[in-house]
Amino acid sequence: MELCIGSSSSSRVVLNLSSSRPSSQFLIRTASVSLSYPLLQYKTRGSVSLRLPFASRQSYHFHRRSSSPFVASASSSSSVAVGAEKDRLPASIEVTETEEPNSRVKLTVDVPSAVCDDCYSRVLNEFMKQAKVPGFRPGKKVPEDVIVNYVGKKNVQKATVESILKRTLPHAMSSVTGNALKDSIRIVTKFSDMEQAYSSHNSLSYDVIVDVAPEVKWITENGYKNLKIVVEIDSDIDAQKASEQELRRRHKSLGSLRIVTDRALQVGDVAVLDISATTIDQDESNVQKIPSAESKGFHFDTEDGDKVLPSFLDALVGIHRGETKSFPLVFPDTWTQENLRGVHAQFTVECKELFYRDLPELDDSLADKLVPGCTTLEQVKESLLQKCLDFEQTAKEQATDNAILDQLLKIVEIDIPQSLFEEQGRQLYGARLLEIQGNMKLSDEQLASLSSQKAVNEFLENQKENITNMIKQNLAVGDIFKRENLQFPTEELVKEVENSIAEFKRQKQEYDEERVRNQVQEILEGAKVLEWLREHAEIKYVTR
Repeated sequence: MELCIGSSSSSRVVLNLSSSRPSSQFLIRTASVSLSYPLLQYKTRGSVSLRLPFASRQSYHFHRRSSSPFVASASSSSSVAVGAEKDRLPASIEVTETEEPNSRVKLTVDVPSAVCDDCYSRVLNEFMKQAKVPGFRPGKKVPEDVIVNYVGKKNVQKATVESILKRTLPHAMSSVTGNALKDSIRIVTKFSDMEQAYSSHNSLSYDVIVDVAPEVKWITENGYKNLKIVVEIDSDIDAQKASEQELRRRHKSLGSLRIVTDRALQVGDVAVLDISATTIDQDESNVQKIPSAESKGFHFDTEDGDKVLPSFLDALVGIHRGETKSFPLVFPDTWTQENLRGVHAQFTVECKELFYRDLPELDDSLADKLVPGCTTLEQVKESLLQKCLDFEQTAKEQATDNAILDQLLKIVEIDIPQSLFEEQGRQLYGARLLEIQGNMKLSDEQLASLSSQKAVNEFLENQKENITNMIKQNLAVGDIFKRENLQFPTEELVKEVENSIAEFKRQKQEYDEERVRNQVQEILEGAKVLEWLREHAEIKYVTR
């Protein structure tokens, strides 16, 4: 916990995405799948229902389209339907496959003259059907030189190259069919170079890059079956301790603050402080302010002294209202802000106001105010303890899952394709942005800023390690599910899908039912794998 947190009236939105470790939150079953992290099992998913204006790739994209494939494109890139049926070719093409890093394959495709000539003939026939050449009735055969002059030689060449790509690409992709990741196929040879090669040699050669399903390699075969896990549990989640703190918090909320007039600060008081801090350096010219440690009107509850900078409370005990104290402190090596760890600082604190709490006596008369429905203080304690026990169990399970997932990272090797990294990162960014929209109303300007390509790219760069680890964990979990032939009840899947769709409808969000079903299935598979791993692992719990 930071020493103090200042408030601001600025409308600026800060997207806090600096988590230090990947979370296993994707395994928590939520009503809305869009806010979870789907387990990726050799499949890629579309973006969440929030549509972000991400820029398209600069290379070729392949998709189905209804317009004629022979109409020359106005841009330098072409659209080719990869999903089309294989067209019978008059001659065989030659494909050379080269493996590249990050689960990527390069296919070098050599197209012979016979195929180019056949594509050229088809292009001319298509233009003859569509073009209205003066002096020729529609559908009547037009001499080659006439139709070429009418349409333009350059346009005929462009359309022919597109036809060659459209017809040969499905054949070239045969070697990676079923293994290529969706939307990762791209021709990297420049269209102008292909036009030049076809025009000069009446043949064509082009390179295709495609990301393929990454292979999950276990450093030790079946090493996941005998995991030895050490789970660190935060002492703050101890149920007994937490229930006592919660009772104290609720009791304090029923009291009132009174101004201290005749004594100095002592533990139990609340002080209003103005705080400033500078670094301590023998070279006085190198002394710098520490902005994150400064605050005006900071309300300091001395009962929370263990949650601020160590020794901060000790240095302030005995201060009077209106008095200023200056004292040195050292930021611990475990401090949240890495740049302050180990820093020697000189703090200056002015006590602006000093209060003590006037609390009602803690007895049965307060029971209903502390926990509605309770009639005795004992019932209050039992109720709070049970809630804290439930929270402790949930936190313990979550910490165990995180420890298991962290351990999987150490025993698995996976080359992550760039397309898979980018898509998972965009999904994660979109989901978090969707959560922000749900928690606060964003202006059009704020939404545009957070949705910009620059903002997304910065997120992908800053969270590169976390996103990569998350994908590795997801793939490892998916591999275990298959290896161990794990299953879950079909009715559970049906119920979760119905709940997710109902939530989408309630929030008036667009959804794809098949995608929702796939994501829910992957979440349930992940939960089943973690359950299996917990049963087969040697787990030791330690309190920190």
